[in-house]
Amino acid sequence: MQNSSQEGVSKRARPDSPADGYCTPEKRVSAYPGKDPSHLHPRHWDTEQLCLFLRRRGFDDPEVLRRFREDQITGSVLPYVTESYLENMGIRNLPWRKRLLHCLRKLEQTHTDIMKVFNDPVHGHIEIHPLLIRIIDTPQFQRLRYIKQLGGTYYVFPGASHNRFEHSLGVGHLAGCLVRALQERQPELDISHRDILCVQIAGLCHDLGHGPFSHMFDGRFIPLANPESTWKHEQASVEMFDYLIASNDLGPHMEFYGLCLPEDIEFIKEQIGGPTKTDDCSWPYRGRSEEKSFLYEIVANKRNGIDVDKWDYFARDCHHLGIQNNFDYGRFIKFARVCVVDGKKHICTRDKEAGNLYDMFHTRNCLHRRAYQHKVGNIIETMITDAFLKADKYIKIKGFEGKEYHLSTAIEDMKAYTKLTDDIFLTILHSDLPELHEAQEILRKIERRDLYKYLGETQPLEGREIKKEQYDKLPAEVANSKPKVANSKPEVANQDVELKAEDFIVDVINMDYGMQEENPINNVHFYCKSDISKAVKITKEQVSKFLPEKFAEQLIRVYCKKTDSKSIEVAGKYFVQWCINKDFNKPRDGDVIAPELTPLKWNPDQNDTKQHSVQHKRASKTLFPTEHLQPHSSN
Repeated sequence: MQNSSQEGVSKRARPDSPADGYCTPEKRVSAYPGKDPSHLHPRHWDTEQLCLFLRRRGFDDPEVLRRFREDQITGSVLPYVTESYLENMGIRNLPWRKRLLHCLRKLEQTHTDIMKVFNDPVHGHIEIHPLLIRIIDTPQFQRLRYIKQLGGTYYVFPGASHNRFEHSLGVGHLAGCLVRALQERQPELDISHRDILCVQIAGLCHDLGHGPFSHMFDGRFIPLANPESTWKHEQASVEMFDYLIASNDLGPHMEFYGLCLPEDIEFIKEQIGGPTKTDDCSWPYRGRSEEKSFLYEIVANKRNGIDVDKWDYFARDCHHLGIQNNFDYGRFIKFARVCVVDGKKHICTRDKEAGNLYDMFHTRNCLHRRAYQHKVGNIIETMITDAFLKADKYIKIKGFEGKEYHLSTAIEDMKAYTKLTDDIFLTILHSDLPELHEAQEILRKIERRDLYKYLGETQPLEGREIKKEQYDKLPAEVANSKPKVANSKPEVANQDVELKAEDFIVDVINMDYGMQEENPINNVHFYCKSDISKAVKITKEQVSKFLPEKFAEQLIRVYCKKTDSKSIEVAGKYFVQWCINKDFNKPRDGDVIAPELTPLKWNPDQNDTKQHSVQHKRASKTLFPTEHLQPHSSN
């Protein structure tokens, strides 16, 4: 992955100095010294300097210049001037308007921003705007180099060594691809250079708030370290973005590239963390008006989950995991259009793409089943979480004004949180503090592959799923499920093995298509070839009869912390008995680990079954004679 140094960036795009000459071929500077007033970059021109430029280019009509002065058009507005913008200013003459717009576009191209080229293993050579380079080359963003994209999954899939850094670059790139495609396809949307930059920055910075081992930190560690907390990494991403801008003094650079502060910063943060308005209103966002509602569906789509974040991690994770990716985001971009739905503008796609979108969510589900929720990867993350919980109060991280924080409290201070990455694993492992001995022993077990033992997986019946508030009681339930054997058969449980609640881990996994039990495609609108401006819905029945009937299910996995063979044997029987008590599905290997228990619930005697079946058929034949039900022969 190619990157630039801070020094290189400052030479390319310093707000206080114009670009000068040529650097390397891919960094060509196209500003023409002496051609513009005061030798300034056009973005720095005031209204009079812009009018001077227009007069020199033959636009000496006093009425046109008056309009520019009345509306106080400065150089910073140039990237956002469109034909409709000029018409609204009062420039009615169409040929003049087109000539003027051509002149302004040529001026903008003459002073083109210098793009940095990255060679990405998934998307190929991608161009990154110099303002994004400024953001990338900060400690807060570089921190993402040291946070694994898939957390503990790397301990199962050796290729899954990629980090949040690469993923963030990819999301920023794809966000730019989609918004520029919409701009080119539908000029009437009035998508400005400002909008494009903000969407790209949101894509680039959407994961700034991830903690060590990514989702393990906010999904497992924080809920256990602070059960009352509702903290999520999206919230931290917004706070870290604020800290990144302030600590690196990027405000002037953002203004230099045409962004409006604080409005555009608010827009970027809303794309990452959602709306910030608390008052009850029909439009909850501040950064952009309802006219540009579709821009909020690019980075993190709250309506249906179809967004560039997923597109990148599908492609990137499949690439590193060695799993086939069946979704082509490029095709979606080709067919994406904005249509009006219930008075709001939303991103829609062609009707013929409905099946492909079901494939996209199926791909997401497959990735969760095969990789993200891998039974060994999950138990390794559980062990890391246990180690972090034991080490929590002994870890000290300095934040603002020298205040010290622990692992679980560093989220309160972005200066402290910036220092918190996957490296904390090695910090604990190699520490000389005697208080960290228990945590170190757990981490050493991971290195030795001496893991907690997997007992099996089951599922509750539909409608009887386990609620979140019941999770804490589950290990005790398993420990209290002493195997029961009917009649005079010998006791199954070994009296020498004593199992307690703390010996069991019950991992409840809720699998879905991204919107719990709801079909996300129900929130997608399509357009047809016959009328590309009209949005329609397409039901599942209109697509295929092979599509899923349910879009969510719950998996329950049980592990044992004791690893000796006798304890594992007994714990397995406890698990099967617990499934019987709870009326769960039979574990796949239930007949192997507890053959004396499963017939009581799931395997009735075969002879009795056959006899019952024969008796049932005889009774049926007596009550409903078969010949009375046969149709009469036509012969």
